[in-house]
Amino acid sequence: MNDLTRSLVIAPQWIGDAVMTEPLLRRLADRGERLSVGALPWVAPIYRAMPQVAEVIEFPFAHGGLQWQARRALAQQLRGRFDASYVCPNSIKSSLLPWLAGIPKRIGYSGEQRFGLLTQRLPNPAKELRPSMVAFYSALSGEMDIDLDRPRLQVDAREIAATLLKLDLRQQSFHVFAPGAEYGPAKRWPSSHFAELALQLDLPVLLLGSAKESALCAEIADPVNRQRPGHCLNLSGKTTLTQAMQVIAACKSIVSNDSGLMHVAAGLGVRQVAIFGSSSPLHTPPLNQNARVFWLKNNPHYQPALVCAPCFERICPLGHMRCLNDIRANDVLLFL
Repeated sequence: MNDLTRSLVIAPQWIGDAVMTEPLLRRLADRGERLSVGALPWVAPIYRAMPQVAEVIEFPFAHGGLQWQARRALAQQLRGRFDASYVCPNSIKSSLLPWLAGIPKRIGYSGEQRFGLLTQRLPNPAKELRPSMVAFYSALSGEMDIDLDRPRLQVDAREIAATLLKLDLRQQSFHVFAPGAEYGPAKRWPSSHFAELALQLDLPVLLLGSAKESALCAEIADPVNRQRPGHCLNLSGKTTLTQAMQVIAACKSIVSNDSGLMHVAAGLGVRQVAIFGSSSPLHTPPLNQNARVFWLKNNPHYQPALVCAPCFERICPLGHMRCLNDIRANDVLLFL
């Protein structure tokens, strides 16, 4: 591709997946493509933290349905603006916009009968054969030397300072817990374990999450604050994603499940502990040299072995959830 190639990247709809597309975008920018990213509003801040992205186009779409009229109207606005499009999601609706906009080169994975919508289709491996998601997305570049390049995010230092000032905090003066996981409880370390860990930390703890995770965060903050008043600050539902990124960039360390904020922390390169239960760090690892992963499946000293993991279920089908319950707070404390 030449220096004048104008490319539209159709972003995934999940925060973690959006972070994991960054190495792809860096590859495209390094070879001279001007990048615009089309993203749903809740993931758009991730792409504003990628300096190689020239433009973020927020899609006016909601979950579910083709929303044909809205896509056709936006496609009319975009017609003639792009030479190539990279479609990260596998759904048919994600490939409609580049097709409707008449973008000549439309690249994505095979899936959902997208034969006429894409001009170049990569074979879509079965889930059990699929590489890590970073490599999966990076392969859309067409380059063969795909490796586990670490996603990199950048947050403005002045904006970090302003957010910390509002919270009356200093850099490196607090830990962050992100106890949620949108997928389901089989990916969530128990709140009682988070609370036990918080009580053993000298520095205060900030709890991050969506408004839907406020009650979960309260299960951690309330018992801790009864013993150590003010030690936990529950910010779930009280920050934008951009503010959450700023807080994470300034923390001493972060403890999280396999979640979107885990990948944000990896992209920012902060010290982190990532706790895996029903999912697998072989598929969605935090690619960060400062990360420590806890996954009992690959611990040879843990007995009896977890033959059920990874099950990728939302709720433990066996009812015991040993994969998470048996990771103790003291184990995590050693890394913080």
